[in-house]
Amino acid sequence: MGNVRVTVWNECWHEHNTEIVPKIYPDGIHGAIAAALREEGGLEVRTATLRDPECGLSDAVLTATDVLVWWGHMRHHEVPDDKVERVVGRVWEGMGFVGLHSAHYSKPFQRLMGTQCGLKWRVDNKKEILWVVDPTHPIAAGINEKIELPQTEMYGEWFQIPAPDELVFIPWFEGGEVFRSGCCWKRGKGRVFYFRPGHETLPIYHHSDVRRVLRNAVRWAASR
Repeated sequence: MGNVRVTVWNECWHEHNTEIVPKIYPDGIHGAIAAALREEGGLEVRTATLRDPECGLSDAVLTATDVLVWWGHMRHHEVPDDKVERVVGRVWEGMGFVGLHSAHYSKPFQRLMGTQCGLKWRVDNKKEILWVVDPTHPIAAGINEKIELPQTEMYGEWFQIPAPDELVFIPWFEGGEVFRSGCCWKRGKGRVFYFRPGHETLPIYHHSDVRRVLRNAVRWAASR
């Protein structure tokens, strides 16, 4: 089997419309995620953004993608519906989909879940402890019993999603909330993983354990 072909997609709005995000992620959020995936062999990684031709989601790109990693936040509505349907169709055909942070509100993720995927949230930059609740799962490989993030954005229940087929992580937040993060589903021949950490104004994707989870998730999502 050859390398897993990964496309990291980012709407790339914050990088061009805020001062803080380019300082934290000088190569873009997609660049930081791609760099994390390239830290180990076996993954062939490209990036795409909403600013690219065909929103970075041309048939050629999707056909050549084994796993699509998606980061979106402010511009979900700008992703054309025909591109969304093509992404969803590719998942049913066998492409993996890894949704990160605010991608719970992305059109492809909502279509794959069949729900609005609502939740409660709060930006307080307080601590999160991401507990591993399934240490036998491939996505938790190499992670100890928990991941500690000193500052993060709170996402809390109720998370309006179908019950996950598998649950890998449950975080606890300093305000007392918990949340289902690290959720796995099968859709047709494809696999879907949702991972909550990744607020744009915090250096979440520079954290070594988060980067390991991203690599593990892509390999799991690519499995047949």
